[in-house]
Amino acid sequence: MNVDSIQLACTTCANAFKEGGGDAAGWSILFMLAMIVPVLGATGVCMIRIVRREREALDPKYAD
Repeated sequence: MNVDSIQLACTTCANAFKEGGGDAAGWSILFMLAMIVPVLGATGVCMIRIVRREREALDPKYAD
């Protein structure tokens, strides 16, 4: 199987992307990553802060 023969879109869609102002699918993926990555990062930071605060407030006599 030749790698050059693999098409990701039909010729109609590929030409529509080129005429429509560039690589629309690429820009939409980049936009979604730009929105999702900060949200996931902020969620992770909040979870880490919650765990650290809980460990600081934990009474050692109740720890295993």
